[in-house]
Amino acid sequence: MPALDLFHINTGSTEPIYRQLVELVRRLVASGQLKAGDEIPSVRELAQGLVVHPMTISKAYGLLEAEGLLERRRGLAMRVAAQHQRAQAPLDRAELLRPSLERAAQEARQLELSTAQALALFKEILQAEEPQS
Repeated sequence: MPALDLFHINTGSTEPIYRQLVELVRRLVASGQLKAGDEIPSVRELAQGLVVHPMTISKAYGLLEAEGLLERRRGLAMRVAAQHQRAQAPLDRAELLRPSLERAAQEARQLELSTAQALALFKEILQAEEPQS
């Protein structure tokens, strides 16, 4: 089972927590960090780890199951569905980032930031989050 540290939420976000979790699991599967057959944390375990209501986790898992990303097995942990054997191509993964970048671009325009300022800030944020090797 993947470590709980793969699962993060932003409590200050205007996006609902269940939606953040749905998008997070989609990205983890698209990147290959979660693969077919990998078990995911139980509703109770993840709710305790993230300090959120179990129904929030259950709602996210239900949506992911309905779209075929996760599969439920009676009496066993949920897991990534069999059709997700490998990571998506880099271009497909980049498309998952598009909605967030479109929102960020709109906010940058509203703040009247130049393209150079916005790109410099994005680069700074990306480099600050890179794992140290």
